[in-house]
Amino acid sequence: MNTASKQRTLGAFLRAGKRFDASAARRPLVVFENIFKSFRERSSVFRGLNLQIERGEFVFVTGNSGAGKSTLLRLIYADQAADAGRVLFMGREVGNLTADSIPFLRRNIGIVFQDFRLVPNWTVVENLTPPLEVLSVPRRMIRTRINEVLDRVGLAGRGQELASTLSGGEQQRVAIARAIVGEPALILADEPTGNLDPQLAVDILGLFEDINETGVTVLFATHDRSLLDIRPRRVIVLDEGQALDVPGGLGVSSASSGYVG
Repeated sequence: MNTASKQRTLGAFLRAGKRFDASAARRPLVVFENIFKSFRERSSVFRGLNLQIERGEFVFVTGNSGAGKSTLLRLIYADQAADAGRVLFMGREVGNLTADSIPFLRRNIGIVFQDFRLVPNWTVVENLTPPLEVLSVPRRMIRTRINEVLDRVGLAGRGQELASTLSGGEQQRVAIARAIVGEPALILADEPTGNLDPQLAVDILGLFEDINETGVTVLFATHDRSLLDIRPRRVIVLDEGQALDVPGGLGVSSASSGYVG
């Protein structure tokens, strides 16, 4: 499918900037400034990490187990807090948000997890409905929006099936549909292919690439080097508490990379 077709297909429900401050479009979408984070004494995950993610980027985040891939994403949606430094999302400092404000932050972010996190005894439609209800989407529009997004992820006509009856790849497609149905500015994918076989992993990566081509920013955390090699993209390698920025992908000469910040 060419880019124009993808934009027409997805444009009905991924309308960039609909709920966002217009002035934020001129700023990086996500900024990490001098981030320090530890979970145990003498066990630092981040030590002065600096990083910027621009609007519309597709960025891989990789690193060894324990390097902080999931932690980096959780700092963005306020599931964890930095010990020092600032995380900015659309120009707002995440660490300064009140508990009442965090749900509004998360309305602008779609999250896809490795373990799907669907309600197994709910239908596909029931799993996709809550994000739209939170946004106060009119009931008559909810089914239309869900049908559109299911068609996009290759599950047209499957809305009344129980989540528990779907294959692993199909459940991950539902999880992706749930992440994008609310028209977020940012998609955070936390090892979304970790439970899938190699061919399904490539298919799921393709869905995220389609979403990104509509202008939605995607941060895709993975340890799977084979996915990083499919197509040259910016890669952030987390190592020893820092972010190593490889703009052209890991296949590019290491001479072109360096630490961020």
